[in-house]
Amino acid sequence: MMRKISVFLSGVAIGAIALVALEEIKFSASANAAASDTYRRLTLFGDVFDKIRSDYVDKPDEAKLIEAAINGMVQSLDPHSSFLDQKSNQEMQQQTRGEFGGLGIEVQMEDGLVKVVTPFDDSPAAKAGVQANDLVTQIDGEQVQGLTLSQAVDKMKGPKGTKVKLKLLRNKKDTVEVEITRDTIRPPVVRAQKEGETVGYLRIGSFNEQTFEGLKKQVEKLTGEIGKDKLKGFVLDLRNNPGGLLDQAIYVADAFLDSGEIVSTKGKTADQTNRALARPGDITNGKPLVVLINGGSASASEIVAGALQDHTRATVVGTRSFGKGSVQSIFQLRSNYALKLTTQLYYTPSGRSIQGKGITPDFIVKQDIPDELKGKDEIKGEASIRGHIKVNQDEEQNAGSSGYVPADRAKDKQLIWAVDFLNGKVTKDNPGEGVVYSPPAKPEAKANTGKTEPEKK
Repeated sequence: MMRKISVFLSGVAIGAIALVALEEIKFSASANAAASDTYRRLTLFGDVFDKIRSDYVDKPDEAKLIEAAINGMVQSLDPHSSFLDQKSNQEMQQQTRGEFGGLGIEVQMEDGLVKVVTPFDDSPAAKAGVQANDLVTQIDGEQVQGLTLSQAVDKMKGPKGTKVKLKLLRNKKDTVEVEITRDTIRPPVVRAQKEGETVGYLRIGSFNEQTFEGLKKQVEKLTGEIGKDKLKGFVLDLRNNPGGLLDQAIYVADAFLDSGEIVSTKGKTADQTNRALARPGDITNGKPLVVLINGGSASASEIVAGALQDHTRATVVGTRSFGKGSVQSIFQLRSNYALKLTTQLYYTPSGRSIQGKGITPDFIVKQDIPDELKGKDEIKGEASIRGHIKVNQDEEQNAGSSGYVPADRAKDKQLIWAVDFLNGKVTKDNPGEGVVYSPPAKPEAKANTGKTEPEKK
């Protein structure tokens, strides 16, 4: 009987091994078939390329053909991935350093046109009246339709002092023409001023290599001007901030936190999954903080707002943010080309992905929109961009969120409310007329464990 059992068990074991081997053969055959299909398609590309070279009516620029093919491939992925030629790569590096040439606008493609996400503060474009959501239809009389984003941006850039004419479609019905004098663009790193005698105001326009150091200097300056005893707190204005460098967003959030997770990023592979953790040290010594956001607050600014909100370190005020929850990595290629590729999604400390959804303020405070701008102040956000990555599809926010900020600070209801809140004139229980208290439901922020980021500078 024992012998029979042994033989039976051996048979079961052999059967299991055979089954595994069969599954491996099937998987290998499937993988080989997929690879074979890929190579056939690459051969098809070669056939088309050769046919163009041999039979096209004019002699084609072969380098441009290949670049166009790569551009088409990358642009099919998502709206934030792009192939950078030598010039674009150089300009991108200049921008991350905090200086570049051009008009001073953040743009993206929408329905074949160039859409203005936001003009930088005090830029030539802003001074000429360019607004968020404007669609650029013509550049110096040439139609934008048919151009790639890189080609359109290249036409808008040029030497300092030269002029460019843009035809804009505003609110998808009004045509506006502007002439802009190009200049060296230095996006404002951090602007600061006193609000009354007790509150410090900090405005971050974008996140580049200068942002964290600029923030530290301005906090020290305001603390000295107001006085530690009189200082009630700070307003951190991230409205219409299009984002920028991930590490600078981490440093800025870390500046106000003593511990805990700041952000986590998750990609396809294990080495693309990381957690950034706060180190001890709050540059404000724990002073109360209000963060202002709106429909133009995207990416890095959402990372900061989300981290400070999840840790209840700051009160977030304004309107819902843009909802760009993806991270792009820059891969330097041969011949000074580069690939900007979406490699990760980021999550706030409580595990929220804001991709296509945005950050909802703790207090929703809406501006009074001038009659001539009503219906034109809303920014559609990530969920409205064709080809965007879908994560929270059931929770996506397709409705627009206002990006309007009055030029007159005396009419800026969001800023006024933030200052009143820090001075105790409005509270959670008595927020004032028209203000909605709506903190997002969220699990507890994660503890300070796991992979760490570099120490604070």
